[in-house]
Amino acid sequence: MSGRAVGGSGGAGSHPSGAPAGAQVPRSYGGGGGLRIVRLANFVAPASGGLRTALRELGTGYAAAGHDPVLVVPGERYTDRQTEQGRVITLPGPLLPGTGGYRVLTDRRRVAALLESLAPDRLEVSDRTTLRWTGAWSRRARVPAVMVSHETADGVLRTWGLPEGLARRAADALNLRTAHTYARVVCTTEFAEREFVRIGARNVVRAPLGVDLAGRHPALRDPEVRARHARVEDALLVMCSRLSVEKRPGTALDALEALLRRGRRAVLVVAGDGPLRGRLEQRARGLPVTFLGHLADRTELGALQASADVCLAPGPAETFGLAALEAMACGTPVVASASSALPEVVGAAGATAADSGEAFADAVELLLGRPERERREAARARAELFGWRTAVEAFLAAHDAPVRRPVGEQPVTQPEPVRKGVEAPVEKAVEGAVR
Repeated sequence: MSGRAVGGSGGAGSHPSGAPAGAQVPRSYGGGGGLRIVRLANFVAPASGGLRTALRELGTGYAAAGHDPVLVVPGERYTDRQTEQGRVITLPGPLLPGTGGYRVLTDRRRVAALLESLAPDRLEVSDRTTLRWTGAWSRRARVPAVMVSHETADGVLRTWGLPEGLARRAADALNLRTAHTYARVVCTTEFAEREFVRIGARNVVRAPLGVDLAGRHPALRDPEVRARHARVEDALLVMCSRLSVEKRPGTALDALEALLRRGRRAVLVVAGDGPLRGRLEQRARGLPVTFLGHLADRTELGALQASADVCLAPGPAETFGLAALEAMACGTPVVASASSALPEVVGAAGATAADSGEAFADAVELLLGRPERERREAARARAELFGWRTAVEAFLAAHDAPVRRPVGEQPVTQPEPVRKGVEAPVEKAVEGAVR
């Protein structure tokens, strides 16, 4: 298979990609002799979310490193445009009911035809359920393919109500098929890697995600933003999350109620949208909670994160937690679910808690008991371990793709690494991801 062939066999009057009749799929926007890395993703939030952020930053880094990234995602209609993250193609995909806007690439023939026309040198898939068939396609086409594990299978199944034993057995079966189908499985933390180690998979590599250290910074803290949501004596809690079952946003409301019962003055601001929003708003009646919905302005969101006292990250199935890391880059410590990967990420700069409101309230009290300057400096220093340059280089290494040009990034001062407890594994991955 030629790495730069285009075309394919579509029906009369239509392009194999599903574009309107007569449309042409361009050969390449990037060029320059790098590898064409085609990336497929489902379940991408319409406007924001951790997966969308990761796809954007990795694509931008791939292009900066001299490669030709192409992202294919579902949308309302066919589009094909050039962006900072490379070429982005949307194929029509149906809405999933009850998900708050998620669409899915369901037409295998159309997606396969597009892949043939794009002639990738590498394939990167960010959905190990509905897109797992692409592993077989990549083997037939002799295109090295990686699957990125953005969530733990058993964790998601448990949040949807499956008993632990059944969730684990189903996850093991799914993960065995995934590991056998793809050349490599990329996990962002040791936590995410464990369920593949458990089944004996030997093709798993670790590559951390990152945070925009220049765009997210403590200097975004704004007294006016804080005053808009809280009094001087109030603790301002923020949760930046999709409001869906697997994120367990109700735990943040439980924590607020527990704090108020204890006499702690506190308010909660929720930035994010999703299928549970209406139910959460009903439940929050009478509580000092503000639902902002989706914040499209990244500067506005950064100012909110930087102006908070504590950020809550209750999702028990998170395998990295980009929103929490963004808050830490803004100097705001995080309370995270102990069931997730975030204990590896936040380290001693945050706190972890069991998945209950009382436990989260205890962790909030613990953080607020530390001197403000100390906790804010610790949060920022921890975030500086996770720049996007390291992430991009680690993902390219998983693809066996050279860094043809230096991947730029704002220089930051690296703190002394912490070597205690659960923090060490992720630091080893960050420091040695591209070895």
